[in-house]
Amino acid sequence: MPVLVHVAGKISCQFQKNKEENMRKINVEQIITAVEALCLDANYNLSDDIYGAMKDAVKTEEALGAEVLNILLENADLARKDQVAMCQDTGMAVVFVEIGQEVMVEGGSLTDAINEGVRRGYKKGYLRTSVVSDPIERKNTNDNTPAVIHYDIVEGDKLKITVTPKGFGSENMGGLKMLVPSDGIDGVMDFVVEVVRRGGQNACPPLIIGVGVGGTMEKATLLAKTALVRPVGSHHPSEAWRDVELKLKERINALNIGPGGFGGITTALCVNIETYPTHIAGLPVAVNINCHATRHAEAVL
Repeated sequence: MPVLVHVAGKISCQFQKNKEENMRKINVEQIITAVEALCLDANYNLSDDIYGAMKDAVKTEEALGAEVLNILLENADLARKDQVAMCQDTGMAVVFVEIGQEVMVEGGSLTDAINEGVRRGYKKGYLRTSVVSDPIERKNTNDNTPAVIHYDIVEGDKLKITVTPKGFGSENMGGLKMLVPSDGIDGVMDFVVEVVRRGGQNACPPLIIGVGVGGTMEKATLLAKTALVRPVGSHHPSEAWRDVELKLKERINALNIGPGGFGGITTALCVNIETYPTHIAGLPVAVNINCHATRHAEAVL
């Protein structure tokens, strides 16, 4: 028996050694450098899809709304040109990480590396630090860490990092409701519209609206958050849900909240819905709202 255990141990060690040799290694310093750059990029440079959607909206918006949109476009131009933050609220760093199964992170902790990248990026860019260490004591951590990090293990040998700084003027206006199946699609749509009607003007419109439907309570909220980084103009792969996205955008834009909350037909630039299977007794719905500065930047290592 001792011989068998010894042999099994040797086989196990050799298997582990072979497995590690076949893994693609990424040092934490690469991750720190990447996250640091992404924090700056996301806060300085408004994405082309959102910029283009606002330019298109100017053509059809009412006079005051068009003026607000033009001011926001000028602000985005200045931020990109001078490489400064496009908004004084530079957000809490939300980081989505897709880790290939064939990737090995070496030199330290992946989570620590991401937080160090955030720390360096916010210091280098003179970005406002907005994170407090305790929800009640409210003492600022002074470096915008810790980040909120979501990990997803995928196939392959790549590491994809998406940094999405989330300001709380818009974050505070979101909502979650545990509907029941009998509420149906009408219940889903009514809740989304009510959330925007209740707080949309405080979220600095025009808005990007992420909606998560299905899963569990926490899954629905995560779906809503990930929906925010989908490009403007993209749609849910299901034709039925695509129609819901378009109908919701139409209903929300009829609320007359408008750019800056001054009225108009451009309250939402898009409504992005993500869905997931759920329990037979449940219909969770989450709404995550973002202002026009829906900041995100990604890198693949």
